[in-house]
Amino acid sequence: MTSEVRRKQLVLAAVILGSAVVFLDGTVVNLALPKIGRDLHAGFSSLQWIADAYLLSLSALILLGGSLGDIFGRKRIYLYGLGGFILTSLLCALSPTDHFLITTRVAQGVFGALLVPGALSLINTNFPREERGQAIGRWTAWTSAAFVLGPLVGGAILDVASWRWIFLINLPLGLACFLLGQSSINESRDSRARRIDYLGAGLAAFALAGLTYGLIEGPARHWPAVTITALILGALFTALFIWQERRSPDPMVDLSLFRSRNFSGSNIMTFAMYGALAGFTFALVIYLQSTLHYSSIKAGLSLLPVSIVMFLFAGRVGKLSSVYGPRRFMTAGPIIAGLGMATLYSLKPGSSYLLHVLPGVLIFSAGLVLTVAPLTTTVMTSVEDSYSGIASGINNAISRAAGVIVIAFLGLFGASNFYHFSMALCALLAISSGFVSYAFIRTTKPARITARQ
Repeated sequence: MTSEVRRKQLVLAAVILGSAVVFLDGTVVNLALPKIGRDLHAGFSSLQWIADAYLLSLSALILLGGSLGDIFGRKRIYLYGLGGFILTSLLCALSPTDHFLITTRVAQGVFGALLVPGALSLINTNFPREERGQAIGRWTAWTSAAFVLGPLVGGAILDVASWRWIFLINLPLGLACFLLGQSSINESRDSRARRIDYLGAGLAAFALAGLTYGLIEGPARHWPAVTITALILGALFTALFIWQERRSPDPMVDLSLFRSRNFSGSNIMTFAMYGALAGFTFALVIYLQSTLHYSSIKAGLSLLPVSIVMFLFAGRVGKLSSVYGPRRFMTAGPIIAGLGMATLYSLKPGSSYLLHVLPGVLIFSAGLVLTVAPLTTTVMTSVEDSYSGIASGINNAISRAAGVIVIAFLGLFGASNFYHFSMALCALLAISSGFVSYAFIRTTKPARITARQ
């Protein structure tokens, strides 16, 4: 094994570990909320904010995090984000009150926003073009495994230890990631002199914060005036953000990136596919527990095949998509995933896991593994390397917003119709993203779009 091959393996390990820490923190904390409430004497609204504060600050600043990496150095910003995430995880674990924990969760989200977009941009700039599909496939496989296994690991920790350990576990993982990244990652940044678009960053933060707050709190609180106002302000700030980016001589998000058919098409697909994924897993796990009377651990295990399929095959699919082009994978995959969701529409009390749940989950898993790595690779290879940080930030912001928006819509027709509406909507979203791929994604490698040509 050459030193360069070994270096790239260590880079991949560093970005996988960093991403896994952030993804785990976003899922495991929800399991700990009952214990946190009892220990810190926190009310229900405080528990909501312990979960939501992290998502709000992460979503609001993720575009800025990608842009800062492009300007000041992707390795530097990634490691700053990682170091801050480790420190704030320690502060979360030591929280004496619920209000202190909410504040430190906001800080965690801020540093997570520096960390999340950096992972894909570092793969983009540390691997040659012909190796990126396989590298992103492996990143997808491991982070998908972490996402699905996170609640199981978190549940095991909470069964034997204090809730504080779900934050303390971030320290050794984060430190290992920091040491790997410091020694192996090559620094890169945009060669063109750029300034921080402070106004654009502020407008983006307010836009995403308003939309995220409104969509999280609106359904839970039966749409009081404050949540509707937040959505309206979020939409207004979104329009102002687009106006600012069009007129700024040095924008945070260069809208000319969207001249690339592959970049535009893959981000439309991201919204539809990741919205379907979030809504499907959310609705299925609730339905299995509330109607089919699964235990929490059994409901979590029901989706374990998704993690196994992603872990075994995502890297191979990523490599094949680099050889044969992404279009056929990104067209067939979402349609197959949608059909898997549709087969679960008819679940009812008494349905067997092996006969009625598992087949649909496996079909969905097959479609998902055909989609995710080619989709992510297409986003990252459709723009110049110097814009990889903001390209990753845009794609991450879209995927997270999609999940929030779709989940907010699932209760539109009431609790009695929740599950069947969810399966129909998510299947339709997934299948539609396959048609988006067919219409937008080019089979041959296009000339990449250079911003501000």
